[in-house]
Amino acid sequence: MARKDDLGRAGEERAAQHLAAIGYEVLDRNWRCRAGEIDIVARRGARLAVVEVKTRTRTAHGHPFEAVDARKLRRLWVLAVAWMRAHPELASGCDLRIDAVGIVGPDPATGALEHLEDLR
Repeated sequence: MARKDDLGRAGEERAAQHLAAIGYEVLDRNWRCRAGEIDIVARRGARLAVVEVKTRTRTAHGHPFEAVDARKLRRLWVLAVAWMRAHPELASGCDLRIDAVGIVGPDPATGALEHLEDLR
């Protein structure tokens, strides 16, 4: 289990670096409330993105984005609204969206990274 946790943390770090490289400011990581956890909250201009990060060493059990199904999306919207209520000073005037970052490879630092924006 420690290996899976390490993989997830490394994937989240890579995703945060990716977001920063394309102009996002990472506002929060691993934010928790009763409804669950948000991996990353990032902002670029007036766009606030709640980002779900999925990291896999290989796709034998499916692509990382397959884990972001309709149920997960509903939960992410609930979490996003909860985060905005908890951080009104950071969320004010922002348009909210849900993104996903998928990373596949034995090392998240060098694995293939895909970023899907505005999931619905």
